[in-house]
Amino acid sequence: MTAVLPVGHTVRPPTKEDAQAILDLASAYNISVIGIADWTLDDVTDALTDPDFDPAKDGWLVYAADRLAGFGWVFGKGDRRQLDLDVITDDPEVERWLLDRLIERSGELGRTHNQTSVQLDVVVYQADAARQDRFAGYGFARGTVFHRMRIDHDGAVEAPEVPAGITVRRGAPDEASQRAGHAVLNAAFDGQFGFTPRPFEEWQASQDNFSAFDWSQLTVLEQDGEPVAMRAVNDQFVEDENCGYIGRLAVLEKARGKGLAKYLLRDQFALDAAAGRTGTILHVDTNNPTPALGLYTSVGMKPVLVMEVWRRELSVR
Repeated sequence: MTAVLPVGHTVRPPTKEDAQAILDLASAYNISVIGIADWTLDDVTDALTDPDFDPAKDGWLVYAADRLAGFGWVFGKGDRRQLDLDVITDDPEVERWLLDRLIERSGELGRTHNQTSVQLDVVVYQADAARQDRFAGYGFARGTVFHRMRIDHDGAVEAPEVPAGITVRRGAPDEASQRAGHAVLNAAFDGQFGFTPRPFEEWQASQDNFSAFDWSQLTVLEQDGEPVAMRAVNDQFVEDENCGYIGRLAVLEKARGKGLAKYLLRDQFALDAAAGRTGTILHVDTNNPTPALGLYTSVGMKPVLVMEVWRRELSVR
């Protein structure tokens, strides 16, 4: 049975000007669950202006009179086989209605991209058992668990030595260097949970739209002139935690076991400390087929927040 909104509620698509209202609603929920806002105004604005997000079709704001009572949005990348959803409200009826809209739109996106089924992913803080129970009732199941890892910096951090035979390319000011990082990312993350390879132009446009990132923050490692590893960092956690953030760290399979990932981590720690950052943050899938979690703990990072990804397989034909 399709959910209906409570009497008196109204709906409209979001615009960039709604970013603050969305942030206020999301922050109130996040603080109630994990004690911190966890989102910034730039986070919301970037999402609303992402080239792959169509506000008129992919997002909904629900109002009770003039109060924002809930919002939901869906994001797709690449072939749209996997879609990211989010819905925030404290009203179960509004949540169910928004989720119905998100599922309906997800089916449209899948059919448009010739999929027979799509994977719907929603992030749930592990501390919110009630939300987990509700999404289980909506047909979702726990797919994997992510840890937010952090290392604190107290003073200068010694920069590591570059591994033998490796050339470090800092910054990606031109298309050739950007393509090198993109190729390593797609190859290294192929098959990992929730990762969708994106065509270069789509990925490039999304990075250009991301206000916390610029191309000077992309580093590529080369061996014998061939790109074999990349690190993309950004300022997503500078405003609220004064921390650097490693958004992507990727090493080609043939280049693993040579200390490249540890080098990139320790190099970023040194850079963040020199910039006056109090720490460095990244996220790791604890079910990653590579020993990533052990790698991060081995260099001193510790888990500070646990998030689960709940998934539902949706037939769209």
